[in-house]
Amino acid sequence: MEAQLFCCEGDLSAVRRAYRDSNLLTDRVLNALLRAEDKYLPAPNYFKCVQSEIAPYMRRIVATWILEVCEEQKCEEEVFPLAINYLDRFLSVEPTRKNHLQLLGAACMFLASKLRETIPLTAERLCIYTDNSVTPSQLLQMEVLVLNKLKWDLASVTPLDFIDYFMSHLSVRRENKAILRKHAQTFVALCATDVKFIASPPSMVAAGSIMAAVEGLQMKLAGNVLMLQKLTKQLAQTIRSDPDCLKACREQIETLLETSLGQAQQHHSVTVEIKNAGEGQGLSTTPTDVRDINI
Repeated sequence: MEAQLFCCEGDLSAVRRAYRDSNLLTDRVLNALLRAEDKYLPAPNYFKCVQSEIAPYMRRIVATWILEVCEEQKCEEEVFPLAINYLDRFLSVEPTRKNHLQLLGAACMFLASKLRETIPLTAERLCIYTDNSVTPSQLLQMEVLVLNKLKWDLASVTPLDFIDYFMSHLSVRRENKAILRKHAQTFVALCATDVKFIASPPSMVAAGSIMAAVEGLQMKLAGNVLMLQKLTKQLAQTIRSDPDCLKACREQIETLLETSLGQAQQHHSVTVEIKNAGEGQGLSTTPTDVRDINI
């Protein structure tokens, strides 16, 4: 009689996540990341030198879509910046038609998920997120093309690789660390959607995100108000950068946040106005004016 063994600790339906490895917070790992990060930077001017059909705003739309899919699927936080790195590196070397951009984004997310997720996203699920405009066969073909153009080198360095190291060296109260890291992670994701940060080293984006998060939350360091100038000098020394460059990066991130919040508020206002107008006139708020659909 065959016996079956089951591990029944906790919820079987929950995805198992690995604990953070403290061995990755050493100076040796930091030095290795700093040496490798330039290798995985995309070309900063690929829109002019390589791409003829794709514009920066198209890249932003696809990046936002990738972020929304990752959030809805509760992917590991590293999946999104890794997918964007693949996207930019591919566009740096391969002219791409604009009607293939979403297919490329799905393939990059597919690869990043395989590399970082315990249970990767499936091709079929990703195709659903494209409103089935992409078939699983097309996605798999694009996956092979991306792998070929990236020379199968997928171990990219992203800003999130630096965040935990920076956090471990900040004298921030324990109860504030989680919220500080969450805000810094949000800034990293925001930077990934903006073309201004395409050629910025991941260490610079990570340090600038930490600074923007600390200033925004007005964190306290060892009981005293954290002086931004001191933090700038500390992080600049850690990533071997000029403090003025790091300060400029932080200011650029804060400007990006203000712009994004303004656009989101404007979009919300327009949506509310359209909805109110539709309710007042008895009109549908859908673009095609379709009502009473039974599925």
